[in-house]
Amino acid sequence: MQDNKQRKVALVTGASRGIGAAVVQRLARDGFAVVVNYAASATEAETLVAHIVAAGGVAMAFKADVASAVAVRQMFDEVEQRLGKIDVLVNNAGIMTVQPVSQTTDDQFDRMFEINVRGTFNTLREAAARLNEGGRVINFSTTALAMNLPGYATYNATKAAVESYTRVFAKELRGRNITVNAVAPGPVATELFLNGKTPEQIQHFANMPPLQRLGEPEDIAAVVSMLAGPDAGWVNGQVLRANGGVA
Repeated sequence: MQDNKQRKVALVTGASRGIGAAVVQRLARDGFAVVVNYAASATEAETLVAHIVAAGGVAMAFKADVASAVAVRQMFDEVEQRLGKIDVLVNNAGIMTVQPVSQTTDDQFDRMFEINVRGTFNTLREAAARLNEGGRVINFSTTALAMNLPGYATYNATKAAVESYTRVFAKELRGRNITVNAVAPGPVATELFLNGKTPEQIQHFANMPPLQRLGEPEDIAAVVSMLAGPDAGWVNGQVLRANGGVA
C-alpha cells in the first residue's frame, strides 16, 4: 500500500450515501486518499470509511456543514494536516425540494441556496488558494436544468448558479493546470430522487431515457473518476450531462 502522503487526496462533500458514497468508493479504488464529508450521517460516513480502509484504501470522515465558511475552512485545514493538500474537490453535497414556485416557502428557498450554492462557493473559495497544482474541481449540476420540469424551478436556479461558477472558476485558475468541470446527472436511483415518488412516477422517469432505466450512483461515479483522472486533462470549464440521453 502507498504511504498516505504519496497518495493524491480527494475531498467529496455530502459523501456518506447515494452518489457521494459511490464517488468516494470509486476514487478510493482509483488510488486516492479520500475524505468523506458529511453533515449529519455520522454512522454511514464512518461505515464507509471502515469499508475503504478494510479494502486497503486510505479514508477519513469529516463532519462539516458546507454552508458554513468557518466549517469548510476547518475541514481543509484538518485534511491538509492529516493527508496533505487536496488534489481533487468534488462538490456533491446538495438538497432538492420539488415544489411549484407559488408553494415554495422561504425556508425551502433559503436552505437549497445555502447548501447547493453557498456550499459550492465556500469550497471553491478555499480551493482557489489551496488546491494542488494540476488538481481537479468537479461540481454537481443537474439534467433537470435542461428539462424545465414544473416544480424544479428553485432547485434548477441553484444549479444554474453552480454551472456559472464552474465556467468562470475554470478561467480564474489560469496558469495552475487545474481543471474545473461539472457533472449533471439525470434521474438516478438514490434516496434523494426516490423519496416521495410513487412507483408509477419512478417508472415514468425510468422510461424517459432511450436506455430505459434510471441511472445508478456508480454510473455517475465513473464519470467523476474520468474527470478526476489524467485522461480528462484537456476537458475544462464544461458541463457533462450524464443522463442516458434523456436531454
